[in-house]
Amino acid sequence: MRVGTFVLAAQFPGQGQGEALHRAVRSAEVAEESGLDSVWLAEHHFVPYGVCPSAVTLAALLLGRTRRIRVGTAVSVLPSAHPVALGEQAALLHLTSDGRFSLGVGRGGPWVDLEVFGAGLAAYETGFPESLDLLLRWLREPQVGAQGERFGFRPVPVVPRPDELIDGPPGGPEVIVACTSPKSVRLAAERGLAMLLGMHCGDEEKADMVALWRTHALAAGHAPETVAAAGHVSAGLVQIGDHSREATETLVKAMPGWLRQGLEAHVTVDGRHRAMRDPVAYTELLCTLHPVGPPRRAADRLAATAERTGITRFALLAEGSGDLAATEENVRRLGTEVLPLLG
Repeated sequence: MRVGTFVLAAQFPGQGQGEALHRAVRSAEVAEESGLDSVWLAEHHFVPYGVCPSAVTLAALLLGRTRRIRVGTAVSVLPSAHPVALGEQAALLHLTSDGRFSLGVGRGGPWVDLEVFGAGLAAYETGFPESLDLLLRWLREPQVGAQGERFGFRPVPVVPRPDELIDGPPGGPEVIVACTSPKSVRLAAERGLAMLLGMHCGDEEKADMVALWRTHALAAGHAPETVAAAGHVSAGLVQIGDHSREATETLVKAMPGWLRQGLEAHVTVDGRHRAMRDPVAYTELLCTLHPVGPPRRAADRLAATAERTGITRFALLAEGSGDLAATEENVRRLGTEVLPLLG
């Protein structure tokens, strides 16, 4: 079992953006101090839902401040980035951190980001496979050129080469794909890439997605042992308290205000209608799906998810209280009181 934190750098009502980022950095540092496996960093633009606009930049900072823990992006939004630029950054972090960096990528949403960065709606709707394949080529080949619908350039050398890690495992950084639909599951499976599955999904839905991934991965010719060893990551929520009611009340008191403010700030690039979750109902749902409560209950919840889905890597949002001291305590208790119960 490999348990880490999922850091959104969420800006709660009444907080400044610097305050949210400071809490994000401190929670990651405490995660290493407390023996957790990893920290996963989200990326958002122009909204208080999360005020980190560059997950790879924050990853670089945290890799420099830590010595053991794995740092990953969850996720870098690929349609808004050039795959070569992101590949260069990933290779740099992989090599200079002795292989502690994981690159999670996703399609993002139909947000105004696409207009601001000049990517256009097509980059979101149809361009993700081309971007992903170009990124993978950059991380695996010594020289890369492109002749696609979106990207076209003459062959250029890959510098730095991500497979030249000294005293480390061969190959470049781990690449994980955020999957929210059968289409994205198939895309990841055909390329042999592990999935990041969202916190809104329950165990049954995640188990179905893992089973679908295995079917497509085997059909694509990936070896059974490789398919069996895939390191999928389950995103979730965590709040450790002496009593379940106490832990739930902490989140129900704080999270709806952040969710309402953060989700309402998203602007679609083309004015399309989007449905909003009820913030209170969504918070209550997350509390039932994930490790919220005393350490023993939290450990049992994680073990049950692992048994039902086959996923043994977790990225758990620990900042749901919105408070720095409470977040630090929550991360410490996850590492020192829950992790030992998992063996």
